[in-house]
Amino acid sequence: MKKPHIILLHLGYWAMYVFLLMIVLAAGKLPVYRMLFHTPTGIAAITPAIIGFYSTYNLLFDRFLAKRKILHFLFYTLIVTLTSPIITEIIIYSVFDNVDESFNTIFFAGLFLTFITVINAIIALVLKGFVSWYNDIQLKLELNKKNYDMELALVKNQINPHFLFNTINNIDVLIQKDPIKASDYLNKLSDIMRFMLYETKADKIALSTELTYIEKYIELQKIRSSNPSYVNYSIEGISNDLMIEPMLFIPFIENAFKHTENKNLENAINIKITINKEMIIFECENKFTINSQKNSEHNGLGNGLIEKRLLLLYPNKHQLNITTHNNIYKVKLTLNNVH
Repeated sequence: MKKPHIILLHLGYWAMYVFLLMIVLAAGKLPVYRMLFHTPTGIAAITPAIIGFYSTYNLLFDRFLAKRKILHFLFYTLIVTLTSPIITEIIIYSVFDNVDESFNTIFFAGLFLTFITVINAIIALVLKGFVSWYNDIQLKLELNKKNYDMELALVKNQINPHFLFNTINNIDVLIQKDPIKASDYLNKLSDIMRFMLYETKADKIALSTELTYIEKYIELQKIRSSNPSYVNYSIEGISNDLMIEPMLFIPFIENAFKHTENKNLENAINIKITINKEMIIFECENKFTINSQKNSEHNGLGNGLIEKRLLLLYPNKHQLNITTHNNIYKVKLTLNNVH
């Protein structure tokens, strides 16, 4: 909810509160203006209301209730409830002379002030809860829209046209030289396309399925180079029944192949995936030339979009570190608490 709307909501509440006080005083045939501004009644009616309302709205809700610290919330609410009447009575006795100081008067006045504090604290709780609920709905709508936009961009970038064309051309050349090998590569390409058309529609897929896709993608990329040490790919650990969102790692791998133009380099691309019970660690590094890095900045899936997708899918459960040093581009993505 926008700040001006919240301010109007508060102004409306206090206008209604003062209006109700005026009705109560008028119903008791009391001089409204004098009782509110020239007697202890005004301070007694408004001061604990402000203390109870804003201590709950601005402090207690955000610091404790929103974080589900119920006992802390109840404890500090009790403190506010007890101190509010004391503060109000101190103000009254400081401002006005000839105030009745008998025990009964102070005691019953304290109960009245406590009642006003509690009522306004409850109303503040309801109002703050409504504002938080409304903000959560707006945030979810915004995140869903961003998620949709990102998923749409991901679908458009799932298969790089150059990769597809190059792979088909390479397989075409292999058909006459080595039909068996060409058939094997064609089956891998078919599996990749099937994966992207069907598997990626699910919210989550088996990690083993994602790893199989990555392996086939790398094998197809290797067709373009006769250098056996061009790419190093390794997996440590067992995927077991781990589930992840599809296409988490492949954008980084695709970018690595795009930016590594020299296919004759030794260990040009190194990809390692480490799996354990607590986390999945994805590491990818590639050697690149400065010109290729600049020319490829707007191709494929940008890092900004990838980071936003990770924030949506793994809030507070991932670390993404990207560094560039000595023409080596490194990506390290850690996913925590993956089950």
